[in-house]
This record gives sequence, C-alpha cells and structure tokens, in this order.
Amino acid sequence: MHFTIQREALLKPLQLVAGVVERRQTLPVLSNVLLVVQGQQLSLTGTDLEVELVGRVTLEETAEPGEITVPARKLMDICKSLPSDTLIDIRLDEQKLLIKAGRSRFSLSTLPANDFPTVEEGPGSLTFTLPQAKVRRLIERTSFAMAQQDVRYYLNGMLLEVSSNVLRAVATDGHRLAMCSMTAGIEQADKHQVIVPRKGILELARLLTEQDGEVSIVLGQHHIRATTGEFTFTSKLVDGKFPDYERVLPKGGDKLILGDRQMLREAFSRTAILSNEKYRGIRLLLTSGLLKIQANNPEQEEAEEEVAVDYTGGNLEIGFNVSYLLDVLGVMGTEQVRLLLSDSNSSALLQESDNDESAYVVMPMRL
Repeated sequence: MHFTIQREALLKPLQLVAGVVERRQTLPVLSNVLLVVQGQQLSLTGTDLEVELVGRVTLEETAEPGEITVPARKLMDICKSLPSDTLIDIRLDEQKLLIKAGRSRFSLSTLPANDFPTVEEGPGSLTFTLPQAKVRRLIERTSFAMAQQDVRYYLNGMLLEVSSNVLRAVATDGHRLAMCSMTAGIEQADKHQVIVPRKGILELARLLTEQDGEVSIVLGQHHIRATTGEFTFTSKLVDGKFPDYERVLPKGGDKLILGDRQMLREAFSRTAILSNEKYRGIRLLLTSGLLKIQANNPEQEEAEEEVAVDYTGGNLEIGFNVSYLLDVLGVMGTEQVRLLLSDSNSSALLQESDNDESAYVVMPMRL
C-alpha cells in the first residue's frame, strides 16, 4: 500500500472517523482506523461496534492498493501537527506504516485489516433520500431531550418514525418530551419506528454539514445507515419499545399564552441565577396580560421578573425546572411562542406560534 495525499484532504475525514473510535478499548483493534486504498480512492473506517463511520477521499495521484489498520488518535495527532498544505506520503513497509511529510518521518504500529470488525449488514427494509439540512434540523430540535444514562435504556436515544410522507423524531427523558416532524417523499403505508442510540444520533448530526447536500437513509431491522457523498455512517438500533408519545401530549389545555420568545428566554435566564442549583425550580404566576417569574434558593435569595404576554384567562401558579424551558426556547426559531397550560399539576405544551411541526412537553414541578 502506498499513496500521497494533501494534509487537509486527509485530516477532515480522519477527524470525523476518529470521533467514533473509543479511547478506552477492550479490543486493541477498535482504537485503530482501517485504511483501504482501491483504485483512486482511500477509505477510512472507525467503529466502536455500536457505530461505524466510513469516510472516502479521492486520491489525485496513482496509488498502490492495500489495507491496514493503524492507531486512529496518533495518526490524527500527526496530521494535525504538520504545517498546512503539506503533502503526506504514506506507505506500508513490513507491518509498519511509514509517514513522510517534508522533513518529518513517523512509523506507526499496525494490526491486520482482517482483525477489523465490520458492522453486519442485515436486509434493509426502508430506504429514502432527504436534504441534509432538514434532517439535521430535525435532530437539533429534539436531541436535547434524550436521556443520558437512564435505566430505561430505550430513552437513551431518539425515536425515528416514518409514516406516509412524514419523518418524525421524538426524544424524552421522562420529565420532558421533544417532537419534530418534516414532510418527506416516503411511500410507507404503516408506521415504521426505530430507536437510534444517543451516540449514533450525535455522530449523525456532526456529518450533516452540507447545506445543499442530500443524505440517503436505510432503516434495517437492526441498523440505520446514512450515506452522504463522502461518508457512510452505520449505527445499531436500540432493541426496545419506545413509550407511546401521543399519550403524553397534553389535551384540553384551556390557558393559552402567547409571548415573545427572546424576552421570555432572557427573563428565565435571569431568574434562574437565583434558583436552587440542584432542582432549578422557578414559579410562574399568570394573570391577565402578565407573566410573573419567581425564583428563590436555600440562601433565602429571591428573583422576580415580569413579562407582558398575550393572555386572558384565570389566574394560575405553576412550577417548572427552568433548564427545561430554556432548552426549548433555545431551539425554537420563531419570534413568538405559544404555551398551553391547564392547571398547576398538568404538563405544559410549548410550540412555535405559527406552526405545529414541533411540540415540546414539560412536566411541572412541585415547589
């Protein structure tokens, strides 16, 4: 195996692929990246057995084919430390990978390519192609609500649901729920649901950077695979049953509040400074045309904000974790938001003022 490549052309895919590779590995080969040269193409593969990422680069000069695995982190650090626009010469010589660039010389240990695990490809059951920017937006609007290390392992990921011409993403950690839908030309009669693990979702979002590019997605029985021009990403799916999210959406709320998103966000942020550091509770007091936000903490400090809102209805007092409200306001895009409440023990439904494509549910707190 022998090829030459510009530093920048190698570094971009290498950084993304190395992001998948785990540092602490039980299998030594899993901390390596698989390099394969075929014809005029170099492919780089990293995996942690849950998630696999393949990056592809077209080589400008003729290359000798071959395949080998080398330590991902070390190869990336070497590339990073070289001056920009350097031409890197890489060749395999008796189980060592020799790297030359200008006056620098490195030799890296290798492990055979045959030892490198591949994610088994099961039969794909559903394939569709969508704009990258739309899928990324779907993920960004919902991923914050995924659980981190919940014993209910199916919450440590995101539900992707495909039904006739709609792709929907849903995430919940049991205290709040985020849901976003997009229209997509997918011919699918019955609902098809998969749960993608947290790491898979975050890696996928990192890949979808081309504003005008498309991504092709295959939902198999045990895997999701996404392919863009330069990358192929595969993730195992979570084997479990996602809660029935439609039952969580509050019905029959009679108190509708319309407010300025940025004003509310700033008022919540200021009040949060004096909320209890552990529970982050704030109190909302609703009267006609006015929302009062109050917080206090064990040191007996207090904060109060008043925000003018469009609201006519009965008075209401309700408590929330302020972090959950700020997360929602942070991902919304419109100037106005609407908040639907019914009583102090029922969840709140937050939406953008002029569309229903996303919905956020936040459970109240007892204060």
